[in-house]
Amino acid sequence: MKRIALIGYGYWGTNLLRNLFESPYVEVAYCADLSSERLALAKNRYPSLVTTTDFEKVIKDPKVDGVIIATPTKTHFPLAKRAVSSGKDVLIEKPMTMSGREASDILLLGKKHKRIVMVDHTFLFNGSVLKIKDLINRGELGDILYIDSTRANLGLFQSDVNVVFDLAAHDFSIIQFLLGEKPKFLHATGKSHFNKQEDVAYITAHYLRDVIAHVHVSWLSPLKIRQMQIIGTKKMVVYDDVEPAEKVRIYDKGVVKEIISEKLKEQIKIGYRTGDVWLPKVDIVEPLGLLIKEFVEAISERREAKSGGEFAMGVMEVLEGATRAIRTGKKVRL
Repeated sequence: MKRIALIGYGYWGTNLLRNLFESPYVEVAYCADLSSERLALAKNRYPSLVTTTDFEKVIKDPKVDGVIIATPTKTHFPLAKRAVSSGKDVLIEKPMTMSGREASDILLLGKKHKRIVMVDHTFLFNGSVLKIKDLINRGELGDILYIDSTRANLGLFQSDVNVVFDLAAHDFSIIQFLLGEKPKFLHATGKSHFNKQEDVAYITAHYLRDVIAHVHVSWLSPLKIRQMQIIGTKKMVVYDDVEPAEKVRIYDKGVVKEIISEKLKEQIKIGYRTGDVWLPKVDIVEPLGLLIKEFVEAISERREAKSGGEFAMGVMEVLEGATRAIRTGKKVRL
């Protein structure tokens, strides 16, 4: 069991604190926030909780094994830097930082002080995503041809990051996990309608294995959409996270290509294969619970976490590259 402190009791912090108290691997050391009102709410819900508005008190406590940072993105870098420098292992809410340079500095600092740096890419612990990863690993889908993903809703508008950093971080962490690689280059377009941050974006990423991934993210949609299609040569998968129960559907559909003449290979007959649709069994486990367990195990075993700093750095490069592509109108190589 490890003593873990939570920094930040906002929207995501409430979910993290609940899972920390439910975890058999954790003793909650502190909950810290600048708002006394929010801390009072936390204390009311968890009477045994030790609360504080003093971040320094937390990181100077030698009995604290790890710190979870769930504060606004612009504060991630200074808080993580201070925590790691004080000898604490850290789990940082996504996105890791405001820039790739800040993320790189945190990783270098972690190596210098031999600290665990992990990022809360929750979907790596999601039962549906784990099922799709298993299907790909077992060759059930064949070669992956392309991935199409949409993540949209009305809000919530952010002031410190754009929609790419806020929403596409989920999609590209999932895609990087499924494919096991980062894109080699990308194109992107987007627009800001109400403040300086882009609220809609379309990103096309090209991967080494000749896979393309198209990601559409928006804070300006009348519908809440969380859908990803993974198209393979054998089968196709639709992952709809809005569906209450049937989140993953496997389609035994595809294209059959037949060369009519060996001499005239450009003459190709295209046929279509339509088979069954089925719903695989997906383990229903709280992803945040698994994330916290992974953080504790990484601390105990002194190893790179599943969503560790190196993985998160790959996601950061995509988010930063996509934002640069939007603002310059040029292709960005990673």
